[in-house]
Amino acid sequence: MRRAPLPEWVEPMAATLTQERFAGPEWTFEQKIDGIRLLAFKGGGRVSLFSRTRRLQDLPAIADAVAALPVRDAILDGELTWDGTTYHTFDLVWLDGRDLRPLPIEERRARLFDLPLRRPLVRVPVLDDDQPWERAAREGWEGVIAKRRGSPYEGRRSPHWLKMKIEITREFVVGGFTDPLGKRVGLGALLVGYHDGADFVFAGKIGTGLDTTLLLRLRERLGALEIPTPPFTRGTGLPRVRAHWTRPEVVVQAAFLEWTTHGKLRHPRLLEVR
Repeated sequence: MRRAPLPEWVEPMAATLTQERFAGPEWTFEQKIDGIRLLAFKGGGRVSLFSRTRRLQDLPAIADAVAALPVRDAILDGELTWDGTTYHTFDLVWLDGRDLRPLPIEERRARLFDLPLRRPLVRVPVLDDDQPWERAAREGWEGVIAKRRGSPYEGRRSPHWLKMKIEITREFVVGGFTDPLGKRVGLGALLVGYHDGADFVFAGKIGTGLDTTLLLRLRERLGALEIPTPPFTRGTGLPRVRAHWTRPEVVVQAAFLEWTTHGKLRHPRLLEVR
């Protein structure tokens, strides 16, 4: 087989965020490493390390370890720890003149596992837990990545890779709600906050996790608590239209991925109404 020249760049495959929790024989799971995406290109004795935005990275220890691999050329994909000490590899995109991207994940992973990696290069192992997201929560991981068996390497955000981030759970107090839009009934979203000393701080909207019965029940309950002005004393981004304000008496439990830089909930969902 004729060798193809090593490309100067390949677009990295990206995982799609999901709030679903699932397992099945069509999926494999890996730990989601908390770090910086890194692609390593080896062509002969030359090594180039790139971020996912194609910025060159100066990491001598990583570059030396890639250069020492007993292959003519290769492209590895993985995650670099924030301190720059360890390169967690999870895919092999190119090997000795062959583009591996069309191959299924199992074959690419097998070729990666055949390489004699030495620290600071390590492999991301496949998890055999029935519910790997629970292990992630126990062990303090950022999350897990689900990869569909048989899937190729695609240079885009793909539904064949799904990332499940570990959620934070917390109680919030409802300070209002928005009107429903379209076919939704009852209400659109809950406007929630938390108490910080004497302040009632606006934390954002929760519109996921409410079924029709709960939407109608909450509209009735919150309607009886309506007040003319917002109860929040701090925070930005309060809705200006289709909003109703309530006395802060109803407590809910919500799950969310993280706080935004503006102090709002990212991807919240309702778990329970107290």
